[in-house]
Amino acid sequence: MLVVYDPFRQTDLPRGCVATIGNFDGMHVGHQAIIRGVIARARELQRPSAVITFHPHPLSVVAPDRVPKQILTLPQKEELIAAMGVDALMIVPFTHEFSRWTADRFIEEFLVLALKVAEVRLGQDFCFGAGREGNLEKLKAAGECFGFAVEGVPDVKIRGIRVSSSFIRDAIAKGSLRLAAAALGRTYFIDGRVETGRRLGRKMGFPTVNMAPANDLYPGGGVYVTTSRFESFSRSFESVTNIGVRPTLYENYAMIIESHILDFDSNVYGDTVRLYFHELLRREQQFRSALELTNQIRHDIERSRRYFLRHPIRFEEPASSE
Repeated sequence: MLVVYDPFRQTDLPRGCVATIGNFDGMHVGHQAIIRGVIARARELQRPSAVITFHPHPLSVVAPDRVPKQILTLPQKEELIAAMGVDALMIVPFTHEFSRWTADRFIEEFLVLALKVAEVRLGQDFCFGAGREGNLEKLKAAGECFGFAVEGVPDVKIRGIRVSSSFIRDAIAKGSLRLAAAALGRTYFIDGRVETGRRLGRKMGFPTVNMAPANDLYPGGGVYVTTSRFESFSRSFESVTNIGVRPTLYENYAMIIESHILDFDSNVYGDTVRLYFHELLRREQQFRSALELTNQIRHDIERSRRYFLRHPIRFEEPASSE
């Protein structure tokens, strides 16, 4: 996949493409439906398929106090889009100057003059341009004027509810990981680097891997059934993960993400790890003693083992489903 990080400064663009435009945070089943349509139509017309997205999130520039935590990092978004078979990804730098571009300017200068698009496919409620003045109807009118086709793509719903990035953020926050996986079309994951912790888990008999997350968004405090995939290994490992502040051992301690890898004792400090979240076991709680905490950890590990007996571990591809 060709990745163009600043298409306004590049000449190697997929001209004559079939394209879609959006933030695509999460790359959920709704986004996937749009992109599959782009790829299919591009093949039918024998033209390149293209995804146009923005970085950073537009709200981080125009309304920083309202910007949501992103489900995906930019590299994760690139990975998932590439896995779908898109020919080109164009990442538009969203700056204060660009935020003042009108919808008409974006259509004429970028879609028409720079890209010479053959067709644009959009979600029904996508808006663009200064003041969000551009929408599907405006783009259709421009297409009639400049000679490119425009197609609106219906929403995807789960349990009668429209799938959106905000819907998924809410599911993750609530620990509804099966619902999040259904909306994402894959197991929810975050990436990070293994860092040195205080080795308290090892002293208690449960060594843990501490993660410094690359993602802005991760589940709330609690204990989760997870799988861990380290860059230096070629397989995933069953694990149980605690997210929280260790209230039994500390007061006002910083938030940590620590995983006990089942039947594993290798040195992975400094390694990168992808952590897949399968099920919330319990919310974080404070125990009356270290012994009570130790007994609860044993119970959490046993419950995790039972989960994996019912759901045997397998290799997780970027676009895999739960």
